[in-house]
Amino acid sequence: MSLTSRRIGRILLSFFFRGLLLLAPVTIIVWALWQSLRFLDGIIPLDIPGLGLLTLLAIITVVGWLGTTFLYEPLATFGEELLQRIPFLKTLYDAVKDLVEAIVGSKRKFDRPVLVKLGGNTEVERLGFITQNDLSHLGLGPEKVAVYLPHAFNWSGNLYIVPAQNVTPLDARAADVMKFVVSGGVSQVDEEV
Repeated sequence: MSLTSRRIGRILLSFFFRGLLLLAPVTIIVWALWQSLRFLDGIIPLDIPGLGLLTLLAIITVVGWLGTTFLYEPLATFGEELLQRIPFLKTLYDAVKDLVEAIVGSKRKFDRPVLVKLGGNTEVERLGFITQNDLSHLGLGPEKVAVYLPHAFNWSGNLYIVPAQNVTPLDARAADVMKFVVSGGVSQVDEEV
């Protein structure tokens, strides 16, 4: 193989990899968007492509409009009372409701970004958001704050295996702690009734 043909081969290979670097992210985004639209359109299956998605958007908008009328209060109260009677659904509903309120509602909580050092002798830091300054409802003192560390492109949490002496039991109900964790630290603990 001659020097010229190897050089041409390297140039073509570099063009191929550059094209791959340019097209792969765009292709993945277009594919993910297409799959999301197909899923949303399939929630209300209609024969005309896109009509299911438009119908879904119309339903959501009408429900939002109804939320501003006199019909909303009795229906919302009934639905919330029903959900509050089912233990697991109550915890999940309260946490999701608080999380949605924290992101788009009037009680925005993810509005204080911080840089968190993950250990005493390390330079490793993560970006997060302070969600609560007072954690006395969990039995923790004022020297602790709740910081939500979101994952990039992921709906998950972390499992750490740590020495037993590094674990401090909390003087709080398990359901309250679970609600607090699932909501990203924005839920308030229910008062004992």
